[in-house]
Amino acid sequence: MLSSGELANAVRKKQGIKFGTYHSLFEWYNPMYLSDKANGFKTQDFVREKTLPELYELVNNYKSDVIWSDGDWETTDVYWNATEFLAWLYNESPVKDSVVVNDRWGKNIRCKHGGFLNCDDRFNPGVLQKRKWENSMTIDKYSWGYRRRARLDDFLTMDDITKEIASTVSCGGNLLINIGPTHDGRIVPMFEERLRQMGEWLGVNGEAIYASKPWSHQNDTLSSGVWYTSQKSPNGTSVYAIVLDWPDNNVLKLGAPVVSPVSKVSLLGYSGQLTLTPGVGSGVTVTIPPISINEMKVRWAWVFKFTGLQN
Repeated sequence: MLSSGELANAVRKKQGIKFGTYHSLFEWYNPMYLSDKANGFKTQDFVREKTLPELYELVNNYKSDVIWSDGDWETTDVYWNATEFLAWLYNESPVKDSVVVNDRWGKNIRCKHGGFLNCDDRFNPGVLQKRKWENSMTIDKYSWGYRRRARLDDFLTMDDITKEIASTVSCGGNLLINIGPTHDGRIVPMFEERLRQMGEWLGVNGEAIYASKPWSHQNDTLSSGVWYTSQKSPNGTSVYAIVLDWPDNNVLKLGAPVVSPVSKVSLLGYSGQLTLTPGVGSGVTVTIPPISINEMKVRWAWVFKFTGLQN
């Protein structure tokens, strides 16, 4: 089994991947924390003796690029001495020029301050946000851990997950997907299947997700279940329509795109040609030819790529 230091070094060898760590500010039954709580958080023995030393050790030893703080909800940032630690982190620490943190540093801080905003678990506003944010959610609908008694209906389907991916990224968010390992570190088959399916989907449609930006529209003005992302390149902007449900009669009608004489459309993972017909004034109709199951690379959420649009 890898130590944390070995894991950090292994992650850093992969280009484009950053090493981050989760840290819980409190422990449910720590006697020092319970004593501070009984004193109305006017004492800080737990913070001085445990929480802050842990945070400094975590940064100095492992040089995490992301500090994901949690366990803040019972009291404010004043008790946690959050400003003291964050001032050091951003001004003196070995990762001061690269580190980012979330917003869980006191019950008065959530959704207000942080490098990115978590707000609450499963936060997904469904509209474009002014700040970078994160949707922290679980494949098990009811738990962040492993539950032996979980039923099949308790787990998100791939249709559920692709909807979360599309709606989150379209609105400028990052998606954090949790699975709960067993007590001995195993990943049970249900979680493994979902992770492999996500890898399969992203292997085809990743260009609509990785390093993408929100477009002028987040979801379509005509058809429901359609979310947009975009990518800029020297050749112009590509717009991706992530369609959660396969279009009736192989005809996709969209209201948001405005086509030009050079507009083109393709279906990611499919090499055949699609027919693009401009709407009256705005919008577009995409006619999809019959596609055999052997030619269809994914089974959930299909991505249509537009180039040469006017908007």
